[in-house]
Amino acid sequence: MRKAILVIPSFLMAITAFSQSVIKTMMRLPDTGVTTGYTTTFGEDNDYNIFPPFFTKNGNGTITDTVTGLMWQQTDGGEMTIENAIIYCNNLDLGGHSDWRLPNALEAFSILNHQNSNPALDASVFNSSLAEYWWTSDRQANDNTKVWATNSGGGIGNHPKIETISAGGIKRFHVRAVRDITTPTVIPNHFTDNNNGTITDNITGLIWQKSPYTDTLSWEQALTYADTLSLAGTSDWRLPNIKELQSINDVTLINPSLNTNFFITGGTKKYWSSTSITNQSTRAWYLNAQFGITTYDAKTVKHNLICVKGIQTTTGIKETQLTSLSVFPNPFTSSIILKNKTGNESFELTNGIGAIIYSGKFIEEQLFSFLPNGIYFLKVVDKSTSIIKLLKE
Repeated sequence: MRKAILVIPSFLMAITAFSQSVIKTMMRLPDTGVTTGYTTTFGEDNDYNIFPPFFTKNGNGTITDTVTGLMWQQTDGGEMTIENAIIYCNNLDLGGHSDWRLPNALEAFSILNHQNSNPALDASVFNSSLAEYWWTSDRQANDNTKVWATNSGGGIGNHPKIETISAGGIKRFHVRAVRDITTPTVIPNHFTDNNNGTITDNITGLIWQKSPYTDTLSWEQALTYADTLSLAGTSDWRLPNIKELQSINDVTLINPSLNTNFFITGGTKKYWSSTSITNQSTRAWYLNAQFGITTYDAKTVKHNLICVKGIQTTTGIKETQLTSLSVFPNPFTSSIILKNKTGNESFELTNGIGAIIYSGKFIEEQLFSFLPNGIYFLKVVDKSTSIIKLLKE
């Protein structure tokens, strides 16, 4: 049975390091894009539908990721050294913007689509290139000559910067620039220990098992263990997809690359994800916590696992946000239908680049015929205990 998860609220962002404070650049963590099932055992990647990838073409050589809120270069800038990649992004003027930069590892990994391979990107969105790898701004923790890069197969790893052709190597490392649509903010602490065997990631909002399972299991066994786990009074645990798993990796750490101030890892381990290799369905992705490389193995091999559960709120404020609304020509063909309305609702309607179109309590009385075709986001906040469900009719 496929689960569609209502995620409340959704403030997911990218990081610079797992230190006391972290910089947020992404609103939410996208799903992997996997829509195919490969087992009858419940709990694999496609059984959960949280934030499906959704991009918009801006018609000016840029792409807006409506899940993360980042803007990307549609056609990558080609093969070059890491030093030239940094200069290229800093000097790029594209789509009327000049504040481009090289993405960090989490941001670069966020646009990969693991339903596809070679390249693991949405070909209807990003223009094809000869790239085998794409640079990020992150270096290996103990070796400045190695740089984190995503690859066309869907993984991410630390590579010697001399591997690219322009540096004398034989591989093609390309550059794709990113920019912030809204100003990044700072979260005081990345993780919170809930003192009940769980850790809250304040960047993603996800809740993690503090002590990963100490034994090793096959991939199918890991799915079952996670789906049947009862911890901290709840049973809605699952095996994380590969993007979720990679999001707790700390590029400033090695052996292990997880923050042991919060996670009791018991050493360097390999952790299963729920994400299969789509063109090699007998294999699945895992995180190697020596450095934080994502790679894959046969599902019959036994690895460790760490469980995760969906985003929760402790603020008493319930939020829901639609992933996208197609506009022909308005965000609503006739009206917004609110279920379980309490009268405490406030609304915020924004366009694809984050500009606020309306903010207030009376969105049902507004006219939006002036809006052009596009993607719009509606956030509803209800200060009561009820959840508002939005239906487009």
